[in-house]
Amino acid sequence: MDINKLIERVKNILLTPKTEWPVIAQEQTDVAKLYTGYIMILAAIPAVFQFLVYTIGGSPIAGLVVAVLSYALALVITFVMALIVDALAPTFGAEKSQIQALKTVAYANTAGWVAGVFLIIPIIGWLLAFAAAIYGYVLMYFGLPHTMKSPPEKTGGYFAVIIVIGIVLGAVVGMVLAGIAATMLVGAAMVRG
Repeated sequence: MDINKLIERVKNILLTPKTEWPVIAQEQTDVAKLYTGYIMILAAIPAVFQFLVYTIGGSPIAGLVVAVLSYALALVITFVMALIVDALAPTFGAEKSQIQALKTVAYANTAGWVAGVFLIIPIIGWLLAFAAAIYGYVLMYFGLPHTMKSPPEKTGGYFAVIIVIGIVLGAVVGMVLAGIAATMLVGAAMVRG
């Protein structure tokens, strides 16, 4: 995906999701193209800004570790969540398709990834990133009927189960990253002290 197409997709999924999801659902792609042309690029945004926050705070090594780990985990969690969306599909009358599930998760994550730029702003930035992540769930709700062909009467339940799993997975990853960052910061303080 070239940069102009990437920007257009980001703009469309964020501002006009109801018309963008049918387009996404019809596109032919594969895992490699989704990762290299979209997921890897956008998932890097929060990682870069996390690195900057730690570096500005005087802990560039901790920032690098947290950025690399959060980036790697974002890539893995995107794939794991896609597997979960695909595995749950028959339970809710939706169609199984790993590529459609990956498109659903990847494009729903757009808001959260783009909002990673706000992480540079203390406190308010994290609140904006959190709000964007919630908007990502809204995007997913609009996407499921198109990408996974979930019946309208079952989309709410499908969506609810995905959200619960996503929140639990996100909380676990967040605690791991926070623990690593805290350990790095304490270690850096001890070396300086």
